[in-house]
Amino acid sequence: MIFRRKKYIVDAGIVEEFNTHFNNTLLPTQLKYGARLVGRWMSQQNDGTIEIFAIWEYDSHAEYEKIENNVRSDKEHVQRVQNWYGKMGGRENLKDVFHKIEEDFIETTVPYENTILSKR
Repeated sequence: MIFRRKKYIVDAGIVEEFNTHFNNTLLPTQLKYGARLVGRWMSQQNDGTIEIFAIWEYDSHAEYEKIENNVRSDKEHVQRVQNWYGKMGGRENLKDVFHKIEEDFIETTVPYENTILSKR
């Protein structure tokens, strides 16, 4: 089992629109191809920006790569994302409100069976 953490630092003014985009566009396609969302959270930062991060669970790094390739190859999904960029004034415009995007893989320090994830 591996876990992926995806983190965004964004302007507060984009949060509602970004969360709607995540729930209506990004999440359904990830789920369609087998990604498992553990959760997604946000918190206010001292500088007025918002940190939004999600934790995803995969069976292996190879499974993650397979899912990501399927998502990127889904022409309807790619078009929906492009449409959202257009609605938001273009991808370049979003660089002014998305200050940082990071992704890494994290390891649990607790035996899996001692977590709520094992209760599924």
